[in-house]
Amino acid sequence: MRLHHPISASYAPQFFLLVSLCIPLTHAYAEKADSFKKTEVSAEYNVSDLKSNITTLSGNVELTRGTLIVRAARAVVTESAGKSGNFVLFGGAGAQVFFRQKRDGGPDLWLEGSADRVEYDDKTEMVKFISKARVHYMEGKRVTQEQVGEFLSYDSLNDVFIAANSSSGKHIPGAGRVTLTIEPKIEPKTESKIEKK
Repeated sequence: MRLHHPISASYAPQFFLLVSLCIPLTHAYAEKADSFKKTEVSAEYNVSDLKSNITTLSGNVELTRGTLIVRAARAVVTESAGKSGNFVLFGGAGAQVFFRQKRDGGPDLWLEGSADRVEYDDKTEMVKFISKARVHYMEGKRVTQEQVGEFLSYDSLNDVFIAANSSSGKHIPGAGRVTLTIEPKIEPKTESKIEKK
């Protein structure tokens, strides 16, 4: 059973922004038409503590808006006095927080990513992908670029991207590496190239 709650819907634009901030991590652009689509947030269970301004959604949390899909086991939204919010999304047993969204620029371009935990502060406009973070550019099912690290973050106010080898976001010598993989571009076959063969 899916529970739709009006308080969770009030956070939908900020939740969408959280995922949209994944886009600058790979310099991709989300499909612009998505911003004009309705946002739907659903979960199996929802608790809203109005005194502490904390909303917790759990059990197959899913956000959809146009081509955007975000899935998490649990999401905690904390609203501050200035109407800014802090969002924390958690993966579950054997599953990470997952997002997928179509990109502008071609008919079958996608951005896909996952992490054990995703945090977003809408006051500082900082998004953090924590623990086993992975972000992919895709053309159809083919990965064209990938970023991997224990910690990936993007500060949209200052346009700063950080990849770190520890889930704390700090560089720890010898603790591992971060990776950026860029696949070679595949040029589309044209009739003149085919005729020459």
